[in-house]
Amino acid sequence: MAIDVLVVAEKDSVARAIAHYLAQGVVNRRLIYGVKTYWFMRNGAQWVSIGLRGHVMNMDFPVELNQWHSVEPGKLLDVEPILVIREENVNYARALMKLASGVKTVILALDADSEGEAIAYEALFIIKNVNPRATFKRALFSAVTKQEITRAFNDLRELNPGLAKRVFTRMALDLTLGAVFTRALTLSVERLDRNVLPRGSFLSYGPCQTPVLNLVVQRALERENFKPEKYYVVLIEVRKGGNSVQLTLNQEIKDKATAQSIVNSVRSEGKGVVTKALYREGTLDPPVPLDTIELERRASRFFNIRSKAALDIAEELYRHGLISYPRTETTIYPQSLDLKGVLNDLLGSDYGDYVRQLLSKPLKPTRGDSDDGAHPPIYPTSGATKEKVLRLFKNERYWRIYDLVVRHFLATLSPPATVERQELSVRVGKYEFRTNGLKIVNPGYLIIYPFEKPSERVLPRFSQGEEVIISRAWLEEKETEPPPYLSESELLRLMKKYGIGTDATMQDHIHTNIVRGYFRVRNKQCIPTPLGKAVIGILSSVGKELIDPWFRARMEKSLMEITRGHLKPEDVLITFKNKARNIYKEFMANNKSIGESLIKALKDSLGKGKGA
Repeated sequence: MAIDVLVVAEKDSVARAIAHYLAQGVVNRRLIYGVKTYWFMRNGAQWVSIGLRGHVMNMDFPVELNQWHSVEPGKLLDVEPILVIREENVNYARALMKLASGVKTVILALDADSEGEAIAYEALFIIKNVNPRATFKRALFSAVTKQEITRAFNDLRELNPGLAKRVFTRMALDLTLGAVFTRALTLSVERLDRNVLPRGSFLSYGPCQTPVLNLVVQRALERENFKPEKYYVVLIEVRKGGNSVQLTLNQEIKDKATAQSIVNSVRSEGKGVVTKALYREGTLDPPVPLDTIELERRASRFFNIRSKAALDIAEELYRHGLISYPRTETTIYPQSLDLKGVLNDLLGSDYGDYVRQLLSKPLKPTRGDSDDGAHPPIYPTSGATKEKVLRLFKNERYWRIYDLVVRHFLATLSPPATVERQELSVRVGKYEFRTNGLKIVNPGYLIIYPFEKPSERVLPRFSQGEEVIISRAWLEEKETEPPPYLSESELLRLMKKYGIGTDATMQDHIHTNIVRGYFRVRNKQCIPTPLGKAVIGILSSVGKELIDPWFRARMEKSLMEITRGHLKPEDVLITFKNKARNIYKEFMANNKSIGESLIKALKDSLGKGKGA
């Protein structure tokens, strides 16, 4: 049967949903080279929908350059990588070619971001090989719902070559720089000791991966080089109406004898005067709409769910029509988003009572300051109960991420919380003691978003000038504390600040470091291994730019200029390859000492005979 329209989606679940939402009649499923396809009629034409598995193609070097031991790594800087079909996706390419051989129109319904645009072009390249006369259109949507899918297919767009060029240029740069320095690191070890790395293992460098490692290592070094110092804190206790309140002297004292003399002086005074008693109401503002990085950060902070796992879960929720597209940098709800409609969809969910309260009042959503122009912030697209989510996924973490998205959305439409911030100061002789308290007056958005609820410490009511009796005075010995290891949440914030990776890839760069054995995440903290420290130590001395977060930021800025049409891909490639050539020369000049340092680190970190 001749096909009139071929729809290409990014995943099978989305292709299936598109077919069922657009079909005028029955949807039939057929396997083409083992790949599911969905056949249906629409407006008298035969449509087929197929879902891919992410990128169908990848950047690689010609086969003859993939011989690590016979090709000098630096030669890769003189070669332009080529797009090749990924081995695991050969059947998807074959299915595309078979379906598209005589098709009139191809609608590329890949994700509406730069990665999706690149995958759309990969499908286009494959299809044009068998059908150069096919016409191509783009369908852009942010939620897998009937309303959004129908709107997108009624408003087809042209492809955006600038976005795709940016992605392909980034892929070429990342492949080239990654391959050159991964091979250089690995070969520097193997030339001295072939047995330290098992067959097939390697030491990797990545233009995003390694600056991320650098951030983790630098914080760890600050922590390790920290020298603790003892100090003493003087405290007093006063009572009011049966309640006791502790206050702290407003200075740190290094000398124990001095601290003890202050304690003795306070005890001899026996009483003090309240010099400040402030009880001021203020607000805690609800969060701004949710973007990808904040979803990952909050999943890590609130639930100890790793960033990669959080995004993987969010994508499954999206494909099942429960939330909007989770890869977004936008924190402003667009005017086109029907907030009341979203709330109405949630009436039958576990949040129904709270939703009714919101619907009874005018909606005033919070607003962030970023808009990527592609997707709205993450919001729920279907109301679901905990029972339904657990039945679908059989994993508590899916419910937690869905629950977070819904509660966050509801919080952005909720009033602020009202709190009373309390400050108390008591003067005893010439010494000033202070403490603070906090009381929640009206919980506001915290009712639905308890994750941000502050700890209450309510102080009794004092009056300025009031005399108080000192019931106790004492000192405590303390030590200055080192900075903590970077948390995954803080690491994501720094990656966003420096532009390391995209909202689609940041969690992958963290995950790659863990897989390579460069750092681990324990109790939410990122802790580098000796091997990770050694890699950063070596590159700090012979290729500092390669691990500098700002180097990646400059690269991303140049890549963005490709999309805007201000730079050509070849200009960006030449600029950063030239920088890499200079670094590589210095690296090779110190090759022997680099190899010795890495071998030592490998043995310290993993033991002889274990992989990297």
